[in-house]
Amino acid sequence: MDDLRITLVQAETRWHDPAANRALYGDLVRSVAGRSDLVVLPETLTSGFTNETVGNAEGPDGESVRWFRALAAETGATLAGSMVTRDGERYYNRLYWMRPDGSCATYDKRHLFRYAGEHLRYAAGSERLVVELKGWRVCPLVCYDLRFPVYLRNRWDAQRGFDYDLMLFVANWPSPRHHAWQTLLRARAIENLCYVAGVNRTGTDGNQLSYLGGSVALGPLGLPLVECGDQVQVVTTTLSAAALAAHRERFPFQLDADDFSLRL
Repeated sequence: MDDLRITLVQAETRWHDPAANRALYGDLVRSVAGRSDLVVLPETLTSGFTNETVGNAEGPDGESVRWFRALAAETGATLAGSMVTRDGERYYNRLYWMRPDGSCATYDKRHLFRYAGEHLRYAAGSERLVVELKGWRVCPLVCYDLRFPVYLRNRWDAQRGFDYDLMLFVANWPSPRHHAWQTLLRARAIENLCYVAGVNRTGTDGNQLSYLGGSVALGPLGLPLVECGDQVQVVTTTLSAAALAAHRERFPFQLDADDFSLRL
């Protein structure tokens, strides 16, 4: 693995306004063109976290996905963020892993936020995604997934090694539960012997929910490499492959982990 430059893009998503969000996030991503390998944006970045799926969803190759593809090509960075997506007769909170060459992997949010009725409007995903970038294995996830450590477990065996090296969360995590956001991100890094990055939005959405940002990149000890406040911020840091390898060698906790299988 080479060292990995990762950028966190934190902003106030415009409510139900894809064109305004494409302009907002496009300008922020362009500000790091040529200086980052991976740029991570919030959950539902073109609409805000909404249950009004019919009016806000686009198809898998709709205008916003085409924009995302063009932006990755323009900036030379892989982009990650989720959008409300209509696929056939179903709606998904779908994360797009968009590469500069135009190829794309997707992950549909597995855990739907029952407290806000997300499970009544969206279909749940069924498969965890692991992708590669510069030799890193990356597991991108969406918001509420953060609360489910069994699903997220970074399993290991002697032949293939770890499932992943970096876990990502794109989120709209409201301020009343901000402490949980901060605490669980750190726990996921520590227990999985990996880097963790979480990107949250700021401001107030159309449901009058406030967001405190707090986007962060964490080392495998759960300590911040870089952390945002509650304002619009674009921050870049470098993840050290050597530091991760040294940590795993010094603390081989995976050798004592419980073996299990996951039934979905």
